[in-house]
Amino acid sequence: MARVAVVSGGTRGIGAAVSKALKAAGYQVAATYAGNDAVAAKFKAETGIPVYKWDVSNYKECAEGLKKVEADVGPVEILVNNAGITRDTPFHKMTPEQWYEVINTNLNSLFNMTRPVIEGMRERGFGRIVNISSINGQKGQFGQTNYSAAKSGDLGFTKALAQESAGKGITVNAICPGYIATDMVKAVPKEVLEKSILSQIPVRRLGEPEEVARCVVFLVADDAGFITGSTLTANGGQYMI
Repeated sequence: MARVAVVSGGTRGIGAAVSKALKAAGYQVAATYAGNDAVAAKFKAETGIPVYKWDVSNYKECAEGLKKVEADVGPVEILVNNAGITRDTPFHKMTPEQWYEVINTNLNSLFNMTRPVIEGMRERGFGRIVNISSINGQKGQFGQTNYSAAKSGDLGFTKALAQESAGKGITVNAICPGYIATDMVKAVPKEVLEKSILSQIPVRRLGEPEEVARCVVFLVADDAGFITGSTLTANGGQYMI
């Protein structure tokens, strides 16, 4: 029986690529989304992957949603925490709403999504958790104090939970993508993209969502059990640690 994988924010961008790659690798995938019903419906029709709508910043919605996924599909053995938002502005102009929306969606969601499934993983003696962080969680970024703080927090979450879970057959790892060719990045004006972004990437191109997805497929495999607490960077050499 195929292992069940849940991908938050799994119908668009990197998340959609991850969902498709996991299905192609033989997993039973469920994708969550927050608000774009039309995109989610199109994704479901094109891929056959079931979609579920809830707000990852709300613990109750996550717990109820994951319970429904398990009733529909089966016990969640793989969790990819990918959902995220941006509310960019310099910190001295940032509103409390801009701060808390990003922290709640990009950091608190890791608790909200992981807590309801971790006990089942521990009982079964198997689990794979992959948290999609960001290059800007490693190096920081002007105008993204909220986003960088949340994505940096994702890395601390990853390392601590990895230590707690290793003895139960559960691995917890993070991926830090650089600039990926999603709709959001491709919407950046061409001159800004070329002068301010591509010029900083040694491979001189944007990453593809599928390249991040392949990293996920590698980390969630049954035979990747010796890799935990790690951060895999996929940024074209833009930031090296």
